[in-house]
Amino acid sequence: MNAVVEHVLAAPSRYVQGKNVLSSLGDRLSAIGSAPLLVADDVVWEIVEKTLTHGFEAANLPVTRVGFEQFATAEAVDSLVETIRAGKHDVIVGVGGGSVIDAAKAAGHLAGINWASVPTAASSDAPTSALSVIYTEEGEFVEYRFFPKNPDLVLIDTSLVANAPERFLVGGIGDALATWVEARAVAKTRAATMVGDAPTHTGTALAELSWKILWEHSLDALDAVRTKCVTPALESVVEANTLLSGLGFESGGLAAAHAIHNGMTAAPQTHGLTHGEKVNIGTTTQLVLEGAPAQEIEDFIVFTTKVGLPNSLTEIGLTPEDTDEVKAIAEAAAAEGETIHNMPFTVTPDLVADAMMTVETISRRVRQAHGLPAPELYTAPH
Repeated sequence: MNAVVEHVLAAPSRYVQGKNVLSSLGDRLSAIGSAPLLVADDVVWEIVEKTLTHGFEAANLPVTRVGFEQFATAEAVDSLVETIRAGKHDVIVGVGGGSVIDAAKAAGHLAGINWASVPTAASSDAPTSALSVIYTEEGEFVEYRFFPKNPDLVLIDTSLVANAPERFLVGGIGDALATWVEARAVAKTRAATMVGDAPTHTGTALAELSWKILWEHSLDALDAVRTKCVTPALESVVEANTLLSGLGFESGGLAAAHAIHNGMTAAPQTHGLTHGEKVNIGTTTQLVLEGAPAQEIEDFIVFTTKVGLPNSLTEIGLTPEDTDEVKAIAEAAAAEGETIHNMPFTVTPDLVADAMMTVETISRRVRQAHGLPAPELYTAPH
C-alpha cells in the first residue's frame, strides 16, 4: 500500500496588522483567554506598557508581565511553564522579538494553553509559525521544536515597527528574502516542509509573493522607518516579512539558507548579527551553491547591499583564509537532518565551504562593478 503524501498549509488563527492596533490587543485576547501572561524584556515593556495597559483595562483583563533574557533557551521555556502553572494563566503572549515569541510559543505548548505573538518589529517570520528555534545561552542553535498548531493570534502594530531601529526591519528583509529562494528549491524536490510531507502550491506562491513585494518596496519602507512614519510601502514590507514569509517558509519549505544560518551560530564572530543578517549570508551562499544564473546572483548582491544586509565573509568577521571556521560552519550546516538536504542535489560540507568562500570574491567583484562600497566588517544601520 502506498504511503499517503500530505500537503499541509499552516497558518495562525487570526493575523492583525495596522497602525496603532496594539490598543486592541486586550479586546482580541479576551476571545481566547481571561488570565494572560505577558512576556517582554524591560526595553520593550517600557515602550508598550501604557498603551497595552489601557487596552487591557478596557477589556477587563489583568496585566501580568514577566521579563525575558536574550535567547529562547530550554531553561527559559521551562521557567515560563512554571510561571504559567503557578499563576493559572490560560494564554501566553510573547511581546517583542523572535526569541521571546519563540519562548512563549514553546511554553504555551508545554503548558497546554493558547498563545499569541505580538512582535514589536518586523524582524523575522517567527511570529506566525508553529515552531520555535531553541538556542544555548550563548546564542548557538540547538533545535527546532514543532507544535500541532500555530498561534491563536498574531498582532503587529506598524507604528511600533516605524519607530523601531532600522536594523530590525533590515534583518526581517534578510530573513524573508530567503523564503522564495528556499521554497523554489523544495518545490523541485517535493521534500518535506516544516509541517507536512510535501509543499503546498499556496505556500510556494506566498513565498514568491513575499519576494516580489520586498524587491518593489524595501527601499521605500526603510525610508519610512528613517522618518518614523507608516506608509503603504512599510505596511507591504511588514506583511511580507511577517505573514507571507512565515506562511511561505512553513508551508513552502526551508533549504540551504537557514541551514547555513544555523551553522553560523557556532561561530562567535556572528553572535552580534541578527537572525536575518546571518540568513542573508546563507541565501547568497545558496545561490552560489545551486549554480543560480550569474545575473541573479549579481542582482541579489546589489540589492541586498543597498538594503544594508551583509553578503560577504568579511562583513561577518571571516575571510576565505579562515578555512577552519568556514569548514566548521559548513559541517554544521550539512549535518544529518538539516534542511540543506532539501536541495535538489546531494550537498556535502565541502560544497558548502567552497560556495561560502567563493561568495567573498563574487561580492567584491559585483560591488566594484556597480560602484558600491567594498565589504568591510559589518556595521549595521541604527
